[in-house]
Amino acid sequence: MKNILFISHDANRAGAQIVLLQLLKQLKQQPVSMHLLLCSDGSLEDDFKAELPQSVTRLPRYGDVILGRTLDKLLKFLGFFQWVERVVIERRLRLLKKFLMDKNFDLVFVNSIASAAVYRRLDYLPVPMILFAHELEMSVKKFSDPDDMAHLMRRTKHLIVVSRAVAQYFEKTYKYPSAQISTFQIIDTPLILSKIQDGRKTDIRQKMGLPPDAVLVGGCGHAEWRKGNDAFMMVAQQVIRYFADKPVYFVWVGMHPDSELYQVQRFDAERMEMTERVIHVGITSEVFDYLSQFDVFLLTSREDPYPLVVLEAALAERPIVCFDKSGGAPELVEEDAGFVVPYLDIYAMSQKIIELIENQKLRQTLGQKAKQKVLQRHDTDESVRKVLGIINRL
Repeated sequence: MKNILFISHDANRAGAQIVLLQLLKQLKQQPVSMHLLLCSDGSLEDDFKAELPQSVTRLPRYGDVILGRTLDKLLKFLGFFQWVERVVIERRLRLLKKFLMDKNFDLVFVNSIASAAVYRRLDYLPVPMILFAHELEMSVKKFSDPDDMAHLMRRTKHLIVVSRAVAQYFEKTYKYPSAQISTFQIIDTPLILSKIQDGRKTDIRQKMGLPPDAVLVGGCGHAEWRKGNDAFMMVAQQVIRYFADKPVYFVWVGMHPDSELYQVQRFDAERMEMTERVIHVGITSEVFDYLSQFDVFLLTSREDPYPLVVLEAALAERPIVCFDKSGGAPELVEEDAGFVVPYLDIYAMSQKIIELIENQKLRQTLGQKAKQKVLQRHDTDESVRKVLGIINRL
């Protein structure tokens, strides 16, 4: 039985982490032994532990050193806390090293380049490594150090990527041999379809206090520069102006109300006179309540390797509008599952949204094709077989 160490940079409810969770769930049915090293916490930590009971380890972190409220305060007052904290962390890391070495792993599976720094510290595990990369240029620069990335790429025996755009990036930037790259996405299609069905049981328009005939243009994801939240607002402005008397609403799911970007977006909405028409939903586990009932899915990302949420929207039979040169989504959308418009062309994107709002039949046709393409291209069992084939070859 193969013994594999998986590494995840955190347990946040985001695409790469959700994909890893789905992969672990599928691999449980295969003759492999798995252990997960979590480099940080997140809302999915309990889900990981449910899939791998007694087989999830958290990387020691300085913030986790708590000796007791009174003792911590005393050591900080005396100026010794940082020294004690360092001693404790070093001891925990030594224990982790012994624990991992005693496991006799056959393979390391690194999920996301955000784990590059941690992987570099695991040189004492001289076993083959698979890298599952979910990132493009700006994410690589943001979430990794160049030296850590160089080390990671030198040690990668096989690279799994989620789209041709990501494969081309690693071939060009790191001269990684195409023969050692596999391109596919891992999704649990039956689970997603089930969540879509459950999501439709809630009348999301009623929940948000909107009219029954409201047209919903939706976006989803953790808010940041890459996701193009500013473009989302500008498209909303043009489309809402066009439909002055039609109940058209733009809804973004996944923006934390305490974030600076949320405050900026609400600031803009007020001055655009769209406070009622642009709705920001916070971080929620009820994503499919919204996703399943959007009329159009709007992907304003500047860079997104192959976002899981696009596949989910497609399975919900939502037409998708996105920018070209933005990652993997155009590879799915093409000319029959929505519209791909020139990069950051807000006017072109607005016009396509208007066209879809005005043509319900077109929305249905493109949405049905989007679902069909995901079912044809992303068979869950086939993806798992590919992963097992790579594991066995190494």
